[in-house]
Amino acid sequence: MRETGRRQRAGKTLDILQTIFDLIDMRSFSNLWYWIALAVTWSTASHYVLGVPFDLIVRARRKGGPVAEDMLMLASVNVRRILSIGREAGVTLTLVASFLLSLIVVLGFVFRMEFAQAVALIVVPLSGVGLLSLRTAARLEKVLAADPEVETVARILIRHRVSVQAVGMCAICVTALWGMFQNLQLSPLG
Repeated sequence: MRETGRRQRAGKTLDILQTIFDLIDMRSFSNLWYWIALAVTWSTASHYVLGVPFDLIVRARRKGGPVAEDMLMLASVNVRRILSIGREAGVTLTLVASFLLSLIVVLGFVFRMEFAQAVALIVVPLSGVGLLSLRTAARLEKVLAADPEVETVARILIRHRVSVQAVGMCAICVTALWGMFQNLQLSPLG
């Protein structure tokens, strides 16, 4: 008698656990870690403006002096680094990135691989941010070549940050809508 009761309780526990695991499966768009990675990616992309931390930009505008010199130095170093990569390996990077982005998009949206869709919804907008960064770096190179004013450099960096945030907000919205669509489409309840 006792053995039968234990088996029934164990069976109910397994049914409840199975139901929970069916509702919270570990696919990309229903995985909490994916959404954490998405949030960290876009917050990092908007915090480090061409490699210059946003708090340094704000302090440089407010305080000036050595903090402003640090911001100008860091911006100058990162602009030269970004542009040298673009000039030396730009064609190769463009070809490789185009191939990889095309591969990910085709795997995700033509062959319907959910993991490739999830990766594509992060890296495609980030490639746009890379192009924006290259354009902003070219603009900053001209400003930094002359005697740069802190306010001018800070304004360009902040404008770039707003552009990155706009791309990030659109990317997060599209990813959230696509993820909800995927989860509703594949839901065991539907």
